[in-house]
Amino acid sequence: MSIFQEALSTAFLLILQRDADLMEIIGLSMQVSLTALFIACVLGLPLGALMGSREFRFKQSLRGIFNALMGVPPVVVGLIVYLNLSRSGLFGALELLYTPTAMIIAQVILILPIIAALSSQILEDLHEEYRDLFSSLVVPPHKALLAYIIDARYSLLTIILAGFGRAISEVGAVMIVGGNIDHLTRVMTTAIALETSKGELALALALGIILLLLALLVNFAAQQFKSFQTVQRYGGGR
Repeated sequence: MSIFQEALSTAFLLILQRDADLMEIIGLSMQVSLTALFIACVLGLPLGALMGSREFRFKQSLRGIFNALMGVPPVVVGLIVYLNLSRSGLFGALELLYTPTAMIIAQVILILPIIAALSSQILEDLHEEYRDLFSSLVVPPHKALLAYIIDARYSLLTIILAGFGRAISEVGAVMIVGGNIDHLTRVMTTAIALETSKGELALALALGIILLLLALLVNFAAQQFKSFQTVQRYGGGR
């Protein structure tokens, strides 16, 4: 049996036996990514709704900033967070560096532009479509916004899934601010990088399989939501 085949069989064994180290790493990864996703949604969806349904000064500049931030390299985000959380940084007194909280902060910065920018575009398209009708019916702005969100719910869920995919697969930023400390800040992506560099392929492959399954699940869910949106818009009517 080749080294790869042996490592792969051991990886499946670790998954089936629910190895303690494997489960700990997966659990921390999900905790950090889901917390970051929740915070990014709480901040990003209202910002997206504001940019999509209101006209205000510097709106285009704000949208341009969020669009630019969607492509920022994760290691740059990690460096910025590191500098601010280090002992000599602006928030050094909080002692958050090399903690799960620091990793959450980095992931929020990465996810927030995706949530805000993409949701604003979707809601703006609906606002343009419904604006005249709602104006003629004298629909209050908050009720109009609620109607937009309900109509775009599947598209917004797809955006949220995209944000989760960005968070769970991130390695550069969380490596810098988390330090990849065993039993404290080691998540799936950083553990894969470490175990591969050590030549310990079994755990790395097990984590890789889990990440791949998560990616497939997220993509499948996104496709389903997209299909629901298409059926609702063109098949079932509004």
